[in-house]
Amino acid sequence: MTPESHDLSDTSWLGGPIDARRLFGPELEALLDTLHGLRPADWDKATVPGWTVRDLAVHVLGDCYGRLGAAPDGYRRVFRPAETLEEFIHRTNQEWVDLHAGDSPASVIGALEVAGGRLVRRFAAADLEAPALGVSWAGVDPAPAWLDIAREFTEFWTHRQQIRHAVGLGTDPGPHALSTVLDTFLRALPHTLRHTTAPAGTQIRVIADGPAGGRWTVTAGAGRWSLAGPRGARPAASVLMDTETLWRLCTRGLDPATAMDRAHIRGEARLAQAVCRIVSVVY
Repeated sequence: MTPESHDLSDTSWLGGPIDARRLFGPELEALLDTLHGLRPADWDKATVPGWTVRDLAVHVLGDCYGRLGAAPDGYRRVFRPAETLEEFIHRTNQEWVDLHAGDSPASVIGALEVAGGRLVRRFAAADLEAPALGVSWAGVDPAPAWLDIAREFTEFWTHRQQIRHAVGLGTDPGPHALSTVLDTFLRALPHTLRHTTAPAGTQIRVIADGPAGGRWTVTAGAGRWSLAGPRGARPAASVLMDTETLWRLCTRGLDPATAMDRAHIRGEARLAQAVCRIVSVVY
C-alpha cells in the first residue's frame, strides 16, 4: 500500500459525504446546558490528562476562535521552525489554555455562546464539496469540507463527553449525534490500514453494535484501502464492538488491546488487529 494522494479531485475512497452542519446548533446548546449545570467545584475536576473541566471548556472556545479566524485577545497560532503538525497543535492548545487559566466560568460560557453561535452560522452556509483543512488522521490534505466539518463536530461532541465523564455523567445516549461521530471516525480506516498488505479485493468489516451503530466495509485496492465500493458477502475479517468501546478506541480513551478484548472478532486476526490501531484524533 502507498500513502494517500493529496489530490482533492478524487476522494471517493473516503466513502460518501457526511453532512454534520445541522448538528452544530444542538451540540452547542447541549454543551452550554452541561456547563450551566456544573457546580463551582466541578470546574476543577480532571478531564483529559493535565486538563480540568475549565481547561477543556476554554479549549473548545479556542477552537471556535480558530475557526472564526481570530481571538478577541489577539492570540495567533504560529508554526515554529521544524515543528510537526502534532507538536504545533499540542503546544498552541496548551498556550491558549494557560493564557485563559484565570477566566471565570461565567465568562467562558458567555464567550462560548457568542463565538459558538457565529460558528454554527458559518458552518450552516458552508459548501460541503469545497477544499478545506486537511484531516491528518484520515490521510487527506486538503480534505473535502464535508469531512473537515464532520471532524470538527466530533471534536465538540467528544470534549462534551469528556466533561460529562469528569463530573460523573455517562456518555450522552442520543443516538443521532453519536451515529454521525462514529461514521466520521471510521473514515480513518483507509489511512489506518495504509501499511497493512492484502490482496486487492480483500475486505474488512467493522460493525458498531447499539442504537447509534452501523457498519463500514473497507476494501484493499491496488494503491490504497477504500471505503467506496460494494460490500462482499464474506469479508476476510470482521470486528464487532459496542458503540461506547468504538468511540473511545477512536479517541484513544481505550488502548487497542483492551478494545480487542471487548470486541467480537471473526476471520484474520492480523487484519482485525490492524483495524484496532485506528486513531481519529490528533494524537
